[in-house]
Amino acid sequence: MRAFTGLLLWCILFVLCWPLALIALLAWPIIWILTLPFRLVGVVFTGLFTFLLAVITLPARLLGWKPRTA
Repeated sequence: MRAFTGLLLWCILFVLCWPLALIALLAWPIIWILTLPFRLVGVVFTGLFTFLLAVITLPARLLGWKPRTA
């Protein structure tokens, strides 16, 4: 549904201002490649913090503590 919404918005932009739509179409892969390292760093930090939480709560889990589920 999200991809369909993006396509629909791009089509509307193409009808209203086709040069801006073409620039957006050409710039999107470049922006995606430039932001890729930041997303990878985010994945690494999420994994690191999950690992630290598991290490910190290991003694409690060994004694029978169970985390609350949301």
